[in-house]
Amino acid sequence: MTQHPHPDPAHITLNCAIITVSDTRSPETDRSGQLIRQLLLEAGHEVGAYIILKDEPAQIQTQLKALGERADLDALIFNGGTGIAPRDTTYDALESLLEKTLPGFGELFRFLSYQEIGSRAIASRAIAGVYHTKLVFSIPGSTGAVKLAVEQLILPELVHLVTQLGKKEC
Repeated sequence: MTQHPHPDPAHITLNCAIITVSDTRSPETDRSGQLIRQLLLEAGHEVGAYIILKDEPAQIQTQLKALGERADLDALIFNGGTGIAPRDTTYDALESLLEKTLPGFGELFRFLSYQEIGSRAIASRAIAGVYHTKLVFSIPGSTGAVKLAVEQLILPELVHLVTQLGKKEC
């Protein structure tokens, strides 16, 4: 059961960007990106951008900077490239640009992942933080990880965190 220390305001619709980081996925094969879209829409939010990028640090950082300039976006959800393989560079590219980090996000994600997949959860470098008044989440690219992160961590706190940034009124 998810506990909320403060009641959430009446529903606020947020505009989110979905960024899939993958050397192999296309819009037709990006099941994780499509799952994020579905879950956001079902929760009453909007998807203002959907992008697939190669796992190249410069491309990831360029995209973060471009999306950070968009006044219409409230949150950016990256998926993919959070492991430790040589081509997994999303964490490294994003972490250095985040103005604030939310360490609890990665800690809770790994804790919940451990309950589902065991000790392999230690390989996840999921991270969340703030960039140019936007929430940024970076999660693994598997559909199981996406479902867990979006349903159990991102959606329950998305409106609260955006209001904390002062972007929306309660």
